[in-house]
Amino acid sequence: MTIDMKPDVKIDANYYKVLQIRKLTEHTFILSLPGSRFKFVAGQHISLSIQGDYQSREYSIYSAEEGQNLEILVKEVDGGYFSPKLKHLKVGDMVEVHGPFGKFGLDEKHADTHKHVFIASGTGIAPFHSIVKSRPGLDYHLIHGVKLGEEAYERNEYDAERYTLCTSRDGSGDFEGRLTAYLKTQEFGKNTSFYLCGNSDMIFDSMEILREKGFNRENINVEVYF
Repeated sequence: MTIDMKPDVKIDANYYKVLQIRKLTEHTFILSLPGSRFKFVAGQHISLSIQGDYQSREYSIYSAEEGQNLEILVKEVDGGYFSPKLKHLKVGDMVEVHGPFGKFGLDEKHADTHKHVFIASGTGIAPFHSIVKSRPGLDYHLIHGVKLGEEAYERNEYDAERYTLCTSRDGSGDFEGRLTAYLKTQEFGKNTSFYLCGNSDMIFDSMEILREKGFNRENINVEVYF
């Protein structure tokens, strides 16, 4: 598929020019591209590659379904190959996008009847940002586990009463300690849907905690980052 730019110029629809690199911390940033040329459901992910590079990586979509720009949240991996290259892109550079992929997202059959509890570690917050921005008025509680308070990525984007920051290495969060420790202290109503996204250790530990609280796999949606 191609897109006509001028009568004699065509651009592959999978290629996007970088509009902005929005720095959040020393190692975390938002890559902002023009609005997506495809329809996606909040929670899905894309495959991203840099023009001229043979490797690609998958990233959850950070922006809203009808957002002006297509955005992803990236944390630079120390010693990694791909994320440092993304960090050093410049406005106007080209990237290749394929997708959307995946079935992770809001439980539509319970969208209006349940409380939606989003449980994220680190950049695992990305699909939840997309869901919250796509569904104004959603009854949700976002529990975000990070090491340091500075990693509360754009927390002002969420309703302050619906966002809980858990910090394991400083006392700047709403809860000092691991996300799973906070989860153990909470009680949830029967009509609750859970969504877990982040590292596998957090997900497996959280699933066990929720199981002990009486919730089974039917109540839990999972997206494992690593």
